[in-house]
Order: sequence, then structure tokens, then C-alpha cells
Amino acid sequence: MLESKRRAAIFLILAFLLAAAAGFLVFQKVKDLNAELGGMTKIYIAKGNIPVRTLIQENQITTIEIPKKFKNKAHITNKEDLINSVSVVPLAEGEIITRNMVKPFSNLRDENNRLVALYPSEKVQYDQVVTELDRVDIIVSTEVNGQPQTEIFMRDVPVAWTEGDKPEDFAGAALEVSIEDAAELIHVQNYADKVRVLKANVGKEEVLDAATEQQQPAAAAQPANPAETAVPPDAPVEAPAEPQETPVQ
Repeated sequence: MLESKRRAAIFLILAFLLAAAAGFLVFQKVKDLNAELGGMTKIYIAKGNIPVRTLIQENQITTIEIPKKFKNKAHITNKEDLINSVSVVPLAEGEIITRNMVKPFSNLRDENNRLVALYPSEKVQYDQVVTELDRVDIIVSTEVNGQPQTEIFMRDVPVAWTEGDKPEDFAGAALEVSIEDAAELIHVQNYADKVRVLKANVGKEEVLDAATEQQQPAAAAQPANPAETAVPPDAPVEAPAEPQETPVQ
């Protein structure tokens, strides 16, 4: 009886040691595989069905982990790249969202308007850094019949979006124009000698200048020295002197 218990205890210890060794080997193999795959990274997938051309909300997406070795540039790892974008194809629940499936949401004021990207170059120059919702004026310099000519091409054009997160990284802007003006703006962008983009001034200084201009004519109408020319309203009016008659002797 004691011998059988001793054998059973030995078998249990051997089984435990073998199981521990097998677990260690499996753990080491998984560790080596993870090191070979480069670890894990999170990518975004659809949390539910997302219809085509609808604005993607945060509650419609979630993440899964995949080995870094299998991650490519098409996978989306930043949530900001998805929020306020639209899907160009219908997405099913659990489907991996790639960059070619989404595009930025276009918030145009008019469905007939178009966005024209204007990037700084040898021809195009921005005098100031612009941001979204700013307005700009476009000045164009061309040569007409051998004579240089500079004119205001467009006024008060709204800026739809800009490229560059910081002012020092500014790399251009998209301007919202009508379809007719879009063709003219692209033509000028391609063939004009110089295009200057000026940020429109819509601050308080403009209002003050306008008020000052309205007050200037009133000030100019006043006499230079009112004290010298003013006549009291109750001053007596002198009658012209009558000629005196000389008596005849």
C-alpha cells in the first residue's frame, strides 16, 4: 500500500514537472513569435454597419490588435483620421477600415461650390498664414500685350480647410468657389505670372476706420476759427448811413 502511494506521488511530481517544462517551452515560443512579429498594434474597425456617405461617429468604430508585421499604410491607427470623415463604401460590422474607404467630410456652403487647393509655390504666395473660416483676397499679376498688369482677381473668398497643424507647418489651403470661378482660379494658378493671397481684414480696426471716415466730412465743414466769424443772434443790425443834406444859403 505504501509502495503504491509512493509511486503515485512520484508520477504526480513527474507530471507536474513535465507540465511546467511544456508550459515554459510554449511561453518561450510565443515570446519568440511576438518578437519576430514586432509586437501588437491597434487598428480601427467598424463597430456596426455604417452606410455609405454618412458621417462617421466615435461610437461607430472600435479597435482590434494585429501584429505590427502585418500592419501597412492602409490601416488606420489614429482615431482623428476617422472622426468627421465619410465612408465611400458601405461598411459591415467588424470590417477593417482602410484609408481608401474614407475621405474627409466636405462642409460646403452650397452644393454647387467646389474646393480648389492653392499651395504655395514660385507663382503662388501667401502674405499671411490663414486658417479655416478665414477669408482671402486674390491678387494676380500677368503680362498683357507686353505690359505688366496687376489686378484684384477675387475678393472675400472663404477658406474651407488648411494643410498643416501648426503655423510653421502651413502648406496651403482649399478655397471654396463656384464651379465657374473654379475654372478661372485654376487657369490663373497654372498660367499667371504671380498670384498673391491676402488675408482679409475683418477686425475692429476696420470698423473704427469706417467711423473715422464718416466723421471727417463733418469736421471739415466747420470754420477754421468760429470765434472770429460767429455772429450773436441778438446783435442789432446797423442800417446804412443816410447822406446829410447841406442847407442852401
